[in-house]
Parts: sequence; structure tokens; C-alpha cells
Amino acid sequence: VGGLNTACLSRDGLARMMLQDCLDARSNPNRQPKLVFASNGHAIALAAQDEAFRFTFEQADIIHADGQAAVFASRMTATPIPERSATTDFIHDASKVAAQHGLRFFVLGATEEANAEAVRVLRETYPGLQIVGRRHGYFGRDEEDEICDEINLTQPDVVWVGLSVPLEYEFAVRNKTRLRAGWLVTCGGCYNFVTGAYKRAPGWMQACGLEWLFRLVKEPKRLFWRYAVTNPLAIFLLLTRTSSLQTAQ
Repeated sequence: VGGLNTACLSRDGLARMMLQDCLDARSNPNRQPKLVFASNGHAIALAAQDEAFRFTFEQADIIHADGQAAVFASRMTATPIPERSATTDFIHDASKVAAQHGLRFFVLGATEEANAEAVRVLRETYPGLQIVGRRHGYFGRDEEDEICDEINLTQPDVVWVGLSVPLEYEFAVRNKTRLRAGWLVTCGGCYNFVTGAYKRAPGWMQACGLEWLFRLVKEPKRLFWRYAVTNPLAIFLLLTRTSSLQTAQ
């Protein structure tokens, strides 16, 4: 989809895959986490423009359709994506499944205040959810060994990484061999949506693929150039580099 191999999964299917992968990983002491990245217009455009970014992004084990435009484009193929799996929604799907089945989360990224508040909201919303560790996202590469050791000590099943683009993808790829978990999921500014600091677009705008416009109106100074540059390119790529890819089972 737009040049990126994107999983044909619903939100429920993605959550069930997370559960199965994490349970399987528990029985393998030498496990490395699966890298789970989110495809949207921004990522699609960057992958086409920046070879290093594309190489990093393609290290993902699972790329899911974070943007509605990716879902629309997939409908031109024989294997359409069932629905959008926006990370801002999926963190709630994942939390519900984790609380039901005893999966453990580590929450990495954002400011100390946003991180702590997101953890509080998730624990309050999903009773029984085990968030075994958390850490803000302000650190240098020279601290990553220590941070990975800290994460591993908590024995998480899922590590959420919210460090912005492209830092979170680079962190995930760089540390895949160091971390012991089932999934390593990049989640951008997701914690700010969990806390309510960032507002979601109305449902009709999400369904029409216009959530980007809602965000642009809310934060024009920060997002204008991003969308002005990436949206036209992403649309072109979605129209010209989308096709079905059959994988042998």
C-alpha cells in the first residue's frame, strides 16, 4: 500500500495476533520482539523520499494501516484491508486484551508528565492491566543500553515506544536484539491522545480520511508544512504503488 507491505488485518485481528505472538514469546527465552510499525501518509511519503528511513521502516515484522487513506487505497486490490487500525485506537484494543489475558506492558516515551498520566488513565480504564514499567522519552543513544536493561528487568510482553518519527523506528530497529518481549510497538504521540491532551477528530471525519485536516486546524503552525509536503506525495504513491501481494503459507 503506497509501496509498503501492509498487513490485511482488522483491529481485532491485530489484537489477537499480539496476544498469540506474546504468549508464544514467553516460551522462548531467546526471543526477540516483533517490530510493529504504523503506516500512514507521513510514513509512506518519507519512505519514498528517504532511503535510510525506508530501510529502517522495512525492518518491521508487521506494518499496519494507521491511516484511513491506506485502507481506501487497498480497496483497489484483491486483498483490501478490513479497517483502519489507528494506533490511538489500537492501544485501547491492546489494553483490553492484555487485561483479560495477563499481558504486561512497558510504556516508553513522551514527557514525564504525559507518560505518567497515560499510564494512570490506562490502568484506571482497564482494571487488571499490568503496566510493569514506564519511562519518559528524553534520553540519548548513550543511555539506551541502560534503558534496555531496565525494560528487560520488568519482563514485559509489549513495549510501547512513543518517541516521534523517525526516532521511534530507529530505536526499535537498533534495540530489537537487546530487548526481550513479544512485541515492540511504535506509537508516536499516542499517549497524549490517551490522556485527552490531544483531541480526536469527529467520527465522520475519521471515516472519510480527514482526521489530518482536523489536526491541521488544531495545530496549523506545527503541521502545515508536514501535510503540505507529504499529503500530495502520499496520495500519488497510494494511487500508483498499491497492489495485492500474495504470500505463500
